[in-house]
Amino acid sequence: MSGIRIPSPQSEGNSEGNAMGISLDQITGSNFSYQHLPFERFLDDMVELGRERVELWGIAPQLHIPQLSTGEARGIRRRIAARGLAVHCLTPEQVIYPVNVASPSPWLRESSIAMFRHAAELCVELEAPLLFLTPGRGFENEATDAAWRRSVDAIGEIAGYASTLGVECVLEPLQRVESNLVNDSAALARMLDDIAAPNLGAALDTVAMATAGETVDDYFAALGDRIRHVHLIDGKPNGHLAWGDGELPLAEYLEALGRHGYAGFMTFELFGDGSYAFDPHAALERCFAAVERALVAA
Repeated sequence: MSGIRIPSPQSEGNSEGNAMGISLDQITGSNFSYQHLPFERFLDDMVELGRERVELWGIAPQLHIPQLSTGEARGIRRRIAARGLAVHCLTPEQVIYPVNVASPSPWLRESSIAMFRHAAELCVELEAPLLFLTPGRGFENEATDAAWRRSVDAIGEIAGYASTLGVECVLEPLQRVESNLVNDSAALARMLDDIAAPNLGAALDTVAMATAGETVDDYFAALGDRIRHVHLIDGKPNGHLAWGDGELPLAEYLEALGRHGYAGFMTFELFGDGSYAFDPHAALERCFAAVERALVAA
């Protein structure tokens, strides 16, 4: 295949005028917090919320990547397309699952690489231009240099394979409790440099950013136009909360993203407490309303 083009909301003429230069159309729908509901309920909610593109979280029982076949992925794409939606990003679960590309355990590292290679193949069937990656972690009592090299080599292999399929990738820093390798924008820039894959960019997660004591400006100073995806979520500063349930400065983040000319997509990656899983539609509505208020006030 010749490659899946990553669309820009602005380039497609969807930008709504505001002083920030950011549009609600840049926010995808997502099935984060929908793991206890039918997949069709998620899709119907995204239509009701006016979304055109979705980020798919690869979680059981809906989209468990090791179990999902390419044929099943084609069926999912047809169900998505029937509702006028398209997939923008596939995000395999890789923190709460036994997935770790930097593991010192050969079987775990090899199975993790194989899972991501399969995920890249699923991106083709889903017509998703973007595959979401994280760096994994080493043992806490080993030197990080060895784990860093394992991560670099694994992500390089995954990105290289994805490139042959025309799929782009993004790499996200994790909070220190999740990884001992890449926790801030400087470490992310260094890892991207070490991997040196043209189809590998950066993901900015506002909670990971805030827990590291960083700002949007810090990210753009370190990474510039390599930032190709954003997880836009509230926190205290951690938590992956709906906007209004945390303490992070939404308007400040949106202003900085607009000032740096960010034209990519953003996703509300909601986990938080159980109430989101009970009624994810209501939590997403609150997030969209918060962003709309911030844009109108700008």
